[in-house]
Amino acid sequence: MKKELLAIIPARSGSKRIKNKNIKKFLGKPLIAYAISHAKKNPWIDRVIVDTDSQKILSIAKKYGAETPYLRPRKLAGDKAQVVDAIIHLLNRLNKDEGYEPTHVMILQTTSPLVEQKDVNACWNLMKQTDATTALTVTPTHPRLYWLNNKQNIILANKTEVKSTNIQAWREAYLLNGFVYIVKTPALLKEKSIITKNTKAVVCDKWRSVDLDAPEDWALAELLYKNKNKIKTIIKKR
Repeated sequence: MKKELLAIIPARSGSKRIKNKNIKKFLGKPLIAYAISHAKKNPWIDRVIVDTDSQKILSIAKKYGAETPYLRPRKLAGDKAQVVDAIIHLLNRLNKDEGYEPTHVMILQTTSPLVEQKDVNACWNLMKQTDATTALTVTPTHPRLYWLNNKQNIILANKTEVKSTNIQAWREAYLLNGFVYIVKTPALLKEKSIITKNTKAVVCDKWRSVDLDAPEDWALAELLYKNKNKIKTIIKKR
């Protein structure tokens, strides 16, 4: 089997709402360990690299089997830094130092512990079976979304009103859930974006799509993780 995919797990330090989020214990194990484990399960993944600006995160990532060839430069690790810039920097450095350039890059976020192998497989199959330059995961959401402006005025987010309170009358809507991103390396380098011009999506379970952004998200995710088999059984029976 040809190995052509590089898995990158971005994990910068400095999380504010949940301190040391990437290495905080999630049900007894550092959060980052879950993403590393998912990546390493795939026989078609060539390498698993954690991209971080933290020596502590680097050490923990090594313990769980990831490569950590470089520390991310400080200028690419601030609050306003874009993940795509750090990934491109890593790819360029790997190419320069090793002559290594994978055909595809997979990005796994540490903040999605409820991702499953079927999500990774579905994205990879979508890449291989279609002309997509990016395959990513989404989750269903309510189609009637609103914004609040700085005066607390409510604004319909998609600017399209349907004169019905029946959800079936609205077009289905989805949110990026951050589980998996797979992108062709040439498209990533050319467009300087993970979401490229030809992006296709895999729909994931809504109940698993918890993003660890706040302490209450963390508590909910642990509860769901501990009871995931029970939840799946309940869903199958309905």
